[in-house]
Amino acid sequence: MAYRSSARLIPFYHRVLDLIEQAGVPTLIGGAFALGHYAGIERDTKDLDLFLRPRDCRKVLDAARAAGYHTSVEAPHWLAKVRDGDDDVVDLLFGSGNGLAPVDDDWFRFAEEGRFGDRAVRMVAPEEMIWSKAYIMERHRYDGADVAHLIEARGETLDWRRLLGRFGDHGPVLMSHVALFHYIYPARRSAVPGWVMQELYARLAAERPQTLRDGRVCRGTFLSNFEYRHDLESGLFHDARLKPDGPLSSDELEVWNRHLDAER
Repeated sequence: MAYRSSARLIPFYHRVLDLIEQAGVPTLIGGAFALGHYAGIERDTKDLDLFLRPRDCRKVLDAARAAGYHTSVEAPHWLAKVRDGDDDVVDLLFGSGNGLAPVDDDWFRFAEEGRFGDRAVRMVAPEEMIWSKAYIMERHRYDGADVAHLIEARGETLDWRRLLGRFGDHGPVLMSHVALFHYIYPARRSAVPGWVMQELYARLAAERPQTLRDGRVCRGTFLSNFEYRHDLESGLFHDARLKPDGPLSSDELEVWNRHLDAER
């Protein structure tokens, strides 16, 4: 699979992969390269997404700095970067921006073998790709098409029971993507077992309003960091991402918001 805009970056990516291998840190390739592996989609990409366990991130950053690269921790709960100049970037991901998809041992247990150039690598499993991409619904970035393409390409072999377990109480997010898949590919509905939507509907029907603080919670912030800020700033709703009900501390969320605002 060739990627036009990243062709000149491949040597840099391989140098970083060499450093990580020498440091003895297991990593998985995700993003555009994994999507190409599973769905055969060629996409221009500006960086390489590497997934690793949270405990291993510091070791990789130390090795990259020792090799002369610039490193930064963009958000302590999920994202760091290795840079060679301003434009050459490898993203080190050990979770997700909304805090719902931390990289745990199962990411590695179910990873698939693949190729990155002439190098044997391990790719993020399609279940974890769907799980992490399903929540990305910003105005300027929506990964729903990636989810649909992954289901179309791998639906018959997906471990749907494991995928439902990954979503847990957030099953309606997966349900929305499956419904859209049915709409997008009407002739491919059989790629999703019939029991999947039945179980998701049953879970939704059985769900009761959560008792979170005073009961007024906005879970839209799991899907978009920007589009539901009005709901929070109005004082009418609480952010579902915040502890003790959600996965993020107020400090983690503040750092992440500052980073996104600066990037925007």
